[in-house]
Amino acid sequence: MLDIRALTDHKLWLAPLAGYTDRAYRQLCKSCGADVLVSEMVSADGLVRDQKKTIQFVLFDALERPFGVQIFGSDPETMARGAEACLPYSPDFIDLNMGCPVKKVVKRGAGSALMKNPAGAARIVAAVKSVLAGECLLGAKFRSGWNEGSLNYLDFGLALEDAGADFLCLHPRTQTQMFSGTADWPHIAALKQRIGIPLIGNGDIKSPEDAQEMFQSTGCDSIMIGRGAMGKPWIFKQIRQLMESGDYSPVTRSRLLETIELHIQLALKYKPERVVNKEMRSQICFYTKGLVGAAELRQAINRSESTAQIISLIQNSEAFRL
Repeated sequence: MLDIRALTDHKLWLAPLAGYTDRAYRQLCKSCGADVLVSEMVSADGLVRDQKKTIQFVLFDALERPFGVQIFGSDPETMARGAEACLPYSPDFIDLNMGCPVKKVVKRGAGSALMKNPAGAARIVAAVKSVLAGECLLGAKFRSGWNEGSLNYLDFGLALEDAGADFLCLHPRTQTQMFSGTADWPHIAALKQRIGIPLIGNGDIKSPEDAQEMFQSTGCDSIMIGRGAMGKPWIFKQIRQLMESGDYSPVTRSRLLETIELHIQLALKYKPERVVNKEMRSQICFYTKGLVGAAELRQAINRSESTAQIISLIQNSEAFRL
């Protein structure tokens, strides 16, 4: 089993984002300096009841290590069986999603709905810990509370630690905030002072400077970047450059073009052309944000019929004119 400090000591994590952080994007981020990768969010119910269809989200390549599978659900036994189904694929850790604020997850009592059920969340940790039997590490990601009137992240985190979690990750927003407002980083600092296991900080890391500030202001062991890495996989390398030398290299238009082309090539290794052509439309929205002529380019890409056409459109676009 991977040593917990090797996993969490000043590491840069790519957050799990359903529909975006597939194998291709994870490997792209790894090549750009991400230390730790996590699967897209996987349903424990799916792993138990429809494993053949769901297991595709658990698969990963050796170059992605350290790698973890994030599962979600509300029933301790089902979560334990879902985690057990992942073990033959030898992930380095299982991550329990207790922070997703999306309605279709919350209405099932999963994700951030568990912020209203700390005892149930602790039972999930204990149940999953028992089936892992030391084969891999166990973490949990959660929010500051359900709403501003129920900020229970300190007691929640302590309960998960007592139940057997090896590390925790806090996104310091409430469920009702969704992704609006500002992440309350002092919550990360407060939780770090109370627990005896590693803590990963997450939320509002949009630049290398943000990452450095989170490390410095919260004392967290690692940081996790989700939306801040979309369309900017190089942010990990820039963070490392800033921490080591005090400065970092800007991204050129040619580097941006090369990154998109590499992303498409990686995606085609794992998915059919028609699927990649469709999925890259949303990915390129992130890559081209803020570029002159990007709106026209996105409109043309939305009508594209192949990935080769997407690349041709980008290469000839005003947005990528060097």
